[in-house]
Amino acid sequence: MDTIRFGLIGYGKIAQLHAQAFREATGATLVSVCGRTPSRRDEFATKWGISSRATVADMVELDHIDAVLITTPHPQHHADALAAFAVGCHVLVEKPMALTEAQCTEMILAAEKAKKVLSVISQRRWNPACARIREAIDSGKLGTPALAQVTILGWRDQAYYESDAWRGKWDSEGGGVVINQAAHLLDLMHWFMGPVARVQAEWDNVNHPYIEVEDSAVATVRFTNGGMGSILVSNSQNPAVYANLHVHGTSGASVGVQTDGGPMFMAGKGGLAETPINDMWTIAGEQALLETFKQQDEAFFKTIDASSYFFARQIEDVVRAIQGKTKPLITGEDGRETVKMIEGIYRSGREHNAVSFS
Repeated sequence: MDTIRFGLIGYGKIAQLHAQAFREATGATLVSVCGRTPSRRDEFATKWGISSRATVADMVELDHIDAVLITTPHPQHHADALAAFAVGCHVLVEKPMALTEAQCTEMILAAEKAKKVLSVISQRRWNPACARIREAIDSGKLGTPALAQVTILGWRDQAYYESDAWRGKWDSEGGGVVINQAAHLLDLMHWFMGPVARVQAEWDNVNHPYIEVEDSAVATVRFTNGGMGSILVSNSQNPAVYANLHVHGTSGASVGVQTDGGPMFMAGKGGLAETPINDMWTIAGEQALLETFKQQDEAFFKTIDASSYFFARQIEDVVRAIQGKTKPLITGEDGRETVKMIEGIYRSGREHNAVSFS
C-alpha cells in the first residue's frame, strides 16, 4: 500500500486547511468528501478537485478510500468514526475526539475490532518548541514532571460565534473555550504529565451573553504520577491571545512553550500571528539555549505555511501507522485522556466537586 487514499467527512473552515495539508503530505492523497449538505459539499469538492459523496460508504465504494479525516462539529465525531470503522476505514479525527470518555472508549474498541488505526488531530506535538519539551522529559533532565501550568487568554467576538450555526451551543458544540480552544494545550499537558487522576474546576460566561456555553474556566488537576496542574483558559480578553504551557520537574528545572501570541487564530482567516517559541528553559547548563531556540524557530517558521504544515506531518504519521511501520504519535487513548480532562472540568463545575477517574 504505497499511497493512502483519504476521504474527508465535513467541509467547513478547518477542512480547508486539511485539504491543503494533503497536498503537502507525502504518502497520502485526498480523493473525496462527504457531508449532509450537497451544495456546500459540491462547492468544496470542486475547489479541491475531488469527488463529492453523500456518505462514507459511498466514498469507500466509489472512490476506494482507505481512511477518513473527520472535521465535523464535535458532537458528530463519535458517530462519524463508528460509521467509518463499520465500512473498513482507518480514522483520523479532529479534536476533541468525542464529548465523553465513554464515547472515546467505544471508538477505541471499534477501531480494535475493525483492526484499523485511530488517531486524533494534535498537530502541535510536531511543533519544534513542543517537541523539545518532550525530549527534555524523556532524557530525564527535569526529573519527574511535577507541576504544569496552562494559560490561554484570548478573545472570540459575536461574529465568530455567528460564523457557524453550531458554535456557542451545548448541543451542537459541546461546550465553549474548554472543549474548543483549550483542547490542544490540554493534549500537550497530558503528553508531558501523563494520565489524569482527578480534576476540580469552575467555569462561567464572563462577557458573552449571546452564547450558551462558558467563555472562561479554571481547574486543578492531579495526575497519576503524583504531579499537579493548573488551568486558566478564557475567550473573554479582547482583542488578542496569549497562550502558554510550563512544566516544572523534580530536578528543579522548568521548561515552557508560548504556543500563541497576537491576534486570535481562526481557521480560514489567515495564519499564525507569532511564532510559537520556548519561553522558559532553566535546565542546568542549557539556559543560554533559549535565545538560540527562538532564533531557530523564527527562521524555520518563515519557510513554512504553519496553518497546514503540522497537519501534513500528522497525516504522514498516520500514513506510516496504516502501513504498519509504527504506532501513531497520538493514539485513541491519548485522545481519550484529553476528553477525560474536558469532561471532568464540565462535570466538576456543574457539581462543585472534584471528579476522580479510575
